Amino acid sequence: MARQHRRDGTMQATSTTPAGSSISTQEIARFDALASRWWDPDGPMRPLHRMNPLRVGWIDRRLRRRAGTRLRVLDLGCGAGLASEALAALGHDVLGVDAAPEAITAARAHQATHPAAAHAGTLSYRCSSAEALLQEGERFDAVIALEVIEHVAEPDGFLDLLRGLLRPDGVIVISTLNRTLRSLATAKIGAEYVLRLLPAGTHDWRRFVTPAELGRSAHAAGLRVADLAGMVPGPQGWRESRDTAVNYIALLESQ
Repeated sequence: MARQHRRDGTMQATSTTPAGSSISTQEIARFDALASRWWDPDGPMRPLHRMNPLRVGWIDRRLRRRAGTRLRVLDLGCGAGLASEALAALGHDVLGVDAAPEAITAARAHQATHPAAAHAGTLSYRCSSAEALLQEGERFDAVIALEVIEHVAEPDGFLDLLRGLLRPDGVIVISTLNRTLRSLATAKIGAEYVLRLLPAGTHDWRRFVTPAELGRSAHAAGLRVADLAGMVPGPQGWRESRDTAVNYIALLESQ
């Protein structure tokens, strides 16, 4: 797929991506097809269920360290709301946004049947895009995009877009996959074709983002990487690590 460099936060125009949009209709269709099983802990989203406590805990600790109060958080590319519900339960006011309508339907259905999950904070969902939120003047204390940047065509422009959604002193959290031989063996070939943990075709290894590339994209968007950690699986669940060879999470702030 050819890349077209844009500084307005939009993805390239292709046969499956409308011009002037950061949303790939091909990706929407892929995740819509998984929506009905998103909340099945042993289903196709099993890796995200296992990883979620680590991701959410890492995010919450850093948000409280910076502000110490209830924050307004945008979970962009929220899917069916795994991280959105968990962050709201920890006391944040969360808006989950995804362009996949079936995923948002699944998120709302789960919220309706688990009303206590967000009792500490507030939780709402919208089928929308970052561009639409920006045009409406929405601003947030934190914007999180978990396992999203590897699906966009132009990371520099994507981070530009996220930065535009921040309040002063706001932060961005990105979690993604590193492009290494180990991630090719484990996160792509192993997870999709050997262990069948993910549907085949979920990831394109060539679009994984190295920490150095994320740093350069952040700098181009007027941001800097303020914190970075690897995420590795283990017998007792996922844990934080210095090993960023496969999965990692990063906190970005203004330069």
